[in-house]
Amino acid sequence: MAGKVKSVYVCSSCGYESAKWCGKCPDCGAWNTMTEELHEPVSAAKRNTSSLSAGMARVLPIREISMAEEPRYKTGVSELDRVLGGGIVKGSLILISGEPGIGKSTILLQICAYLGNTLKILYVSGEESSRQIKLRANRLQVDSENLYILTETDVQRVIEHVREEKPDLLMVDSIQTMNYTELNSSPGSVAQVRECTNAIMHAAKELEIPAILVGHVNKDGAIAGPKVLEHIVDAVLYFEGDRQMSYRILRAVKNRYGSTNEIGVFDMGENGLHQVENPSASMLTGRPEHVSGTCVTCVMEGSRPILAEIQALATTSGFGNPRRMATGFDYNRMNLLLAVLEKRAGYYFSNLDAYLNVVGGLHLDEPACDLAVAVSLVSSLKDTALADDAVVFGEVGLTGEIRSVLHVDQRITEAERLGFKKCVLPWHSLKQVSAAHEGIELIGVKNVRQAFEALQA
Repeated sequence: MAGKVKSVYVCSSCGYESAKWCGKCPDCGAWNTMTEELHEPVSAAKRNTSSLSAGMARVLPIREISMAEEPRYKTGVSELDRVLGGGIVKGSLILISGEPGIGKSTILLQICAYLGNTLKILYVSGEESSRQIKLRANRLQVDSENLYILTETDVQRVIEHVREEKPDLLMVDSIQTMNYTELNSSPGSVAQVRECTNAIMHAAKELEIPAILVGHVNKDGAIAGPKVLEHIVDAVLYFEGDRQMSYRILRAVKNRYGSTNEIGVFDMGENGLHQVENPSASMLTGRPEHVSGTCVTCVMEGSRPILAEIQALATTSGFGNPRRMATGFDYNRMNLLLAVLEKRAGYYFSNLDAYLNVVGGLHLDEPACDLAVAVSLVSSLKDTALADDAVVFGEVGLTGEIRSVLHVDQRITEAERLGFKKCVLPWHSLKQVSAAHEGIELIGVKNVRQAFEALQA
């Protein structure tokens, strides 16, 4: 006798199941994440058959496991290869996510132009027709004989085509449109996304075919669907940046085959995404000169130093409570720095509006940016321009001291390469400078007031 179909509530964040709806998930504590799903229990006979057919894995001593490196497929886009850790690994499952219109489908077709010369690619689309994909491919100048298009939403049929065609690379756009026919829930639901991803993962691991999935995001910016989706895949890449701006940042949130600290920088144009191999010079293009409230800092994104411009504006408030706004920088961290400037350095912002912006769409979360943020705020407060040929980095402590940072040599070398003549850094970091830097003046400071005095033009 078939089991009775019952309704359960599943948390879209952690996958917790409950018999009744609740506003807060009892497991992860997230609010308004419980969605209703129809749950049909699997019979014992079917469960036993599936477990026996899968077979048992053999226990291996760790010394017998081969350490031979798996070959990687180069995508032809060096910025994407950098984020992936050197290329696409056979049998891996990669999830690319981001806001609508930011360039997820565009970058997939662009890498098809290069990989299609040597690999057979199956592009599965559940959102667009084959004619729409052809029109976008013509605009991107993608015309490969090894690129095959399939418009299908049934994941079981997709896997049948994969076993029949035996492609070298599988692309699915997007995973939220895929449907598992044995489930009664609608496409995009927690159960559908989880089971469709599991089915594609098993096929990719079994056939050793790398698969790239496109994932949508919800209104909060998180990847739509269950949180377990990010645990299933091998790598999670996330596109950052505003659709109204040209720069796109590709960041690895998770990567089992490489580092999660690397980023790729792209420029969105009429002919698709163009990689920016020298992001420091691009971010500083059009920088104003002899203007107060602007400062250049150097951040480390993995092994890559990037120069970024920070702009601050302090002005008289027209409200009872002064406004605070930060774009590209942590809002709470900015408030902390404002408190340190008032208490420890004697610069008062209590009756002023303070605005902070990181130019180019970058999001800076490294403590080494503290000193540049602080001096740019003081520069706007005093309406005094800082030296245009200076770069600043250092962490600001709660007692007003400037603490040392890592990768000092790489930061100085990048600033020297782009023509900066002065570098203000923590006094303790001078001991970490090992290489000779003759083309740039190094100034060690112990507090924010010393840094501001050293930077006055």
